[in-house]
Order: sequence, then C-alpha cells, then structure tokens
Amino acid sequence: MNRSTRRTVLVAGAANLVVAATKLAAGLISGSSAMLAEAAHSLADTLNQAFLLTSLRKSTRPPDRDHPFGYGQERYFWSLLAAFGIFVAGAGFSVFEGILAMLRPHGHEDPLIAYIVLAVSFVAEGISFARAVHQMRQEAENQGREVMDHVRRSPDMTVKAALFEDTAAVIGLVLAGGGLLLTQLTGSSVWDGAASVAVGVLLIVVAYRLGRDSRDMLIGHAADPDEQRLITEEINATEGVDDVAELLTMRLGPDHLLIAARASFVDDITAEEVEDMAEDIDRRVGERLSVTPHVFIDPTRQRTAARRPGFGSGERVYGHSCSDEGGQATRAEDPGTTTGRSA
Repeated sequence: MNRSTRRTVLVAGAANLVVAATKLAAGLISGSSAMLAEAAHSLADTLNQAFLLTSLRKSTRPPDRDHPFGYGQERYFWSLLAAFGIFVAGAGFSVFEGILAMLRPHGHEDPLIAYIVLAVSFVAEGISFARAVHQMRQEAENQGREVMDHVRRSPDMTVKAALFEDTAAVIGLVLAGGGLLLTQLTGSSVWDGAASVAVGVLLIVVAYRLGRDSRDMLIGHAADPDEQRLITEEINATEGVDDVAELLTMRLGPDHLLIAARASFVDDITAEEVEDMAEDIDRRVGERLSVTPHVFIDPTRQRTAARRPGFGSGERVYGHSCSDEGGQATRAEDPGTTTGRSA
C-alpha cells in the first residue's frame, strides 16, 4: 500500500508544482486575482505533498524502545500539518486577494493566456485526481466497500489528503474560469474577486475536513464496526473461549491496529493453552484484516467476568503482535504485568 500511496503523492506533487508556476505567470500577466488565488492554492498543495512524502518516510521506521508499536501515527501528524497549510497558505491568500479585488476594481489584460493556463492546469490536475480516485477505488474493491464509504472510513490520511486536494483543485479551476468569463462579459472585476473568495471558502472546507479526520486519528480512533465484529467473531470461534466480555481497539497508523480483548475462558484451561490461543487468534485476525494486528488477551473466568472493572485489574494479560516479519507471544511472569512484543 505504501508504494501505491507514494506514487499517488508524487504524481500530485509534480502536477501541483508545474501548475503553480504556470498559474502564477498567468495571474501576473492577466491581472486575475482568481488566477493568483489558484497559484497560491497550487503552491500550498505542493508544500503539502512534501509533508505527505515526509510522513511516508517517517512512518515506516521500525519499532524501538520508545515507540514499541512503531511510527505509523506520524502519518496523521503530517496530514494535520497539511490541513493547516491548506488553511493558511491557500484559503487565507485566496480570500484576501478576492476581497481586495472586489474593493479595488481594476482592468484586465487579454485573458487568453489565463484561459490557456486553466486548460493546461485542468489536464494536469485531472491526471492527479484520476490517480487518487484509482487508488481509492482499488482499496474499496479489495475491502468490498463502496468508494464513498471507503473514503469516509479509510484510516490512510495520506491518500485522503491527496484526494481532497485534487478534488478542490479541479473545482477551483472551474470557479476561476467562471470568474474570468463573467469578468470578461461584464467588465467588472467583482466576479473575478468573488471567484477568488469562493476558492478560499472551498479550501477552508477541505482543510476543516482533513484536519478533523487527522485529529480523530491522532487522539486514538477505534476500528470501524465491521472490523470489530470480525475480531469478535474470530475470538468467539476459538475453542475454549466462552464469550468476549469487552473489546477495545485503537488505530496505530493506517497499517496497524491495537486490539485488547477481555475474554472468558472455560474453567479447566491452562496458562499455556491460553498463550497458544492468543497466538492463534492473532494469526487468524491478521489473515482477515487488511492491517497488522497487535492482539492482547485478558483471560477471565466466566463466573468472574461480570464483576471485573476493566483491564489492569491485577490479572495476567497475554499479548501477541503480528507483523510482516512475524511476532512472538510473551507471557507475563508476574501478576499485573501486560506483555507483548511488536516485531
């Protein structure tokens, strides 16, 4: 997934860099505030692609003592910075330039160059948009979801950021073109300024949505209901498990999921059998999920499950973290110790 995501971000970054330069030249030549706003938008998008590429590089670092579950959540931090960049560099300049154009009407040079640049930009941004949509569609098909449902539920903020930016870019080009056309027909630069403000409002909406989703992931977002049902089914299907009393999940990045489950076991089960069952649950859950699970099982007797207050109540917890390189289950030697090793 990371290779496909990196390709999507690189395509978007190259398109934004070329388009930003052409828009800036066209805006200076034609005097169009909407075109200058679009140039600012593309420059902000180019900077954001650099943020997203940085997130891809940093998030793949292996686990260490300070970060035993890896650095997957780096993706959410850098996507939050991208949202901030869209808001400040893109939306802020667009709204300011638009208001200035409406308050201080001015004439325009021949807008032909602006129309040419808009057409070229639309092709470039369209290619980038098509690439982001293609990746989202492939991911949706792999998980058996509708595309829009997958966009809403996907934990991969890097691809979502690229898709949101490309969508805003295509719509923004249409708005800029409309502003130029109305200005040419009416002779009033108010329309051009209004188009610039509209581009700014569009970017505010995109920045808010991207920032809100990134914040939700950073503060600890659970697996979606379908994934939770699948995890519960696999634990309940394990021989020796009576019931799942509690299931807690948290995303550790787009590709990793923390799973902590309190399960009631049959009374005659041994500690070694519980450890083997934890490994088996981890393996089966990993085969059915599209992410790497880190499973921790809190075994409890059926007769005491109802009065247990929660995790960390002094019982042994068996953990196993699965990764591409494999993992190893470790049993707690002392009561009250939660163990698990991330590979």
